Amino acid sequence: MDIQLKRGLLDVCVLTAIKNEDSYGYKIIKDMMPYIEISESTLYTILKRLEAANMLTVRSVEHGGRLRKYYHITKAGLGRIEDFKDEWREVMSIYKFVTKEDAENE
Repeated sequence: MDIQLKRGLLDVCVLTAIKNEDSYGYKIIKDMMPYIEISESTLYTILKRLEAANMLTVRSVEHGGRLRKYYHITKAGLGRIEDFKDEWREVMSIYKFVTKEDAENE
């Protein structure tokens, strides 16, 4: 898969994982696990990128004697999810065009 496409997909997956409630790294990975595998190092790179793009905010909370970072989606992050849905409809239309001969031959 094209690295830029995969990067965009992972960004949207992370935003979706925190869409309904603030969350932290381990829980985000756990919530995504049934759908996509992501390493901690990849996740934290994505979280930093999304924060820099103002798609999420971060707050630290003490938990078990340690600070835990909680991530909160912003309006820009919610907008990115909606943009992705629109873009995906177009991708699916292209996919149907590309595979139409396969479907006709079955």
